Amino acid sequence: MNSAAAPVPQGPPSTTPALHEQWPRVRQLFSRAFASSLHFAIASVDARGAPHVAPIGSVLLGEPGRGIFFEVFARQLPANLARDARVSILAVDSGKLFWLRSLFAGRFARPPALRLVGHVLGPPRRATPEEQQRFARRVRRLRWLKGHARLWSQLEHVRDFEVERIESVHLGAMTAGLS
Repeated sequence: MNSAAAPVPQGPPSTTPALHEQWPRVRQLFSRAFASSLHFAIASVDARGAPHVAPIGSVLLGEPGRGIFFEVFARQLPANLARDARVSILAVDSGKLFWLRSLFAGRFARPPALRLVGHVLGPPRRATPEEQQRFARRVRRLRWLKGHARLWSQLEHVRDFEVERIESVHLGAMTAGLS
C-alpha cells in the first residue's frame, strides 16, 4: 500500500479564461443540482487504484476554480485523499420538471450535469464562521425537520479543492449542441 500522497500541482488557482468564463454557469448548475437532490457525487481513488464514489451534500463553490466541502460522514474519502488528492465532483440537475420538459422536447435546453475534475489542497481544516453560515443559509428552509440537526449541526471541518477542468456530461442527441 502506498502511503505517500500523489503529487498535487502547486501555484495559483486555475485561472484560464475558459474556466473564468464557465464559472457562472458552473455555479448555476451546482445550485440547481443541490436544490433538486440535496447532494453531489464525489469520486476519489482507493488504495487499490479503484474509483470510490460517495454522496456529499456540502459543496460550496468560491472564486473561479476553487471550492470547499465539509467532511462530516465520509469514511473512506479521507483515507483516499491522504494517498491521492485527485477528486471528481458530479452535479446533476435532477429537477423533475426540467427533465420532463427536456424529454418532451427531445433535447436539453441547458446542460443537465457537469463534472469538476481537480484535487484537494491539503488536509481538512477548521471551517470559518463565514463558511458555516453560508452553508447554513443553503439549508435554512429545512431547519424545522428532525434530520436537519442530525445532518448539518456538526459542520466543523472543510477540504479546499481546486478545479483543473470542467467536463460537460453528454447524453447523446439530448445534449447535442450544448457546450
